[in-house]
Amino acid sequence: MVVFPLPGPPEMTIFLLCLDEEAITYDFSYICIKIARLMLSKENPEEFYSRFHEQLLASQKWPGPYLFKFILRDGETDENILTKLFDGIKAKFTKKQSSKKTFTSISVMAQIEDPDAVIAIYRKAQQIKGLITL
Repeated sequence: MVVFPLPGPPEMTIFLLCLDEEAITYDFSYICIKIARLMLSKENPEEFYSRFHEQLLASQKWPGPYLFKFILRDGETDENILTKLFDGIKAKFTKKQSSKKTFTSISVMAQIEDPDAVIAIYRKAQQIKGLITL
């Protein structure tokens, strides 16, 4: 069992039963992510990105490969808008559609110059309606 502790009372903690990779549907994941985002929305974005920048610096050598993960709600977001974020960057896109075809998971393995470039892409991606960044 995997537990995602979230700030707040114990009843706000989300439990997921993970039997294998296919056990969690994209629909359920989408709901959990939305709940977590709502609960964490009080966090200062600048503090989050500052902490994220430090983690990126410590995690690998730069320039280097970085794996971005996004979820698109089908019919809500144009995939081309996402791909434009990676113009001029060597990137490989991998797509996987949910079983009910309501969501598309997109993984992007890209060669990135530094943590600031990673954060810049995530900041731009957050402006795209219907796109969930992971």
